[in-house]
Amino acid sequence: MPTNKKKTQVTASAERRRELLGTAAEVFAAQGYNATTVRKIADAAGMLAGSLYYHFDSKESMLDEILSAFLTELWEGYDTVLAAGLGPRETIEALVTESFREIDRHRAAVAIYQKESRHLSAQPRFRYLSDSQRKFEKAWLGTLERGVAARVFRADLDIRLTYRFVRDTVWVAASWYRPGGQHSPEEIARQYLSMVLDGIAVRG
Repeated sequence: MPTNKKKTQVTASAERRRELLGTAAEVFAAQGYNATTVRKIADAAGMLAGSLYYHFDSKESMLDEILSAFLTELWEGYDTVLAAGLGPRETIEALVTESFREIDRHRAAVAIYQKESRHLSAQPRFRYLSDSQRKFEKAWLGTLERGVAARVFRADLDIRLTYRFVRDTVWVAASWYRPGGQHSPEEIARQYLSMVLDGIAVRG
């Protein structure tokens, strides 16, 4: 019986940590990392600042957990896509769809990453942000280059410009997307892919 009670306490504590990280992510996304204090996070969570230190030793630790959890899940999805042996177009379609699913699951973390990653990556603790960005760029550029070589994508494409356009078009959605809205992540991905891959003009 004591063992079950201990498991219940551990589960409750883990759930509370997740809730607090979710609250912290929203505050970081809205106010910026530097402007956010532990007190602001505690106020948003409805607790005393001192109580927050029971779960986390600093706001830096909270940010680290938020970003690393997001990127770990993102790369689990991306690596599955990249290992699937799909054609170039199908790979792009799957990467875009996976990206919107991650925005749905981690909207605040995506917003933080976009705002903060450049200066955070200069710190040793957050060096993995730069590593992830290089890996991300390699995956997308490699897929686009493969598509051009296979004549699936136009030969006159500027690969790097195309990559930046698709990347920014997809990830900026974190600024307006809200989970539970009118469209599912998959539906938004389908619409985006239609515009990116097929254009918006009526074909004669």
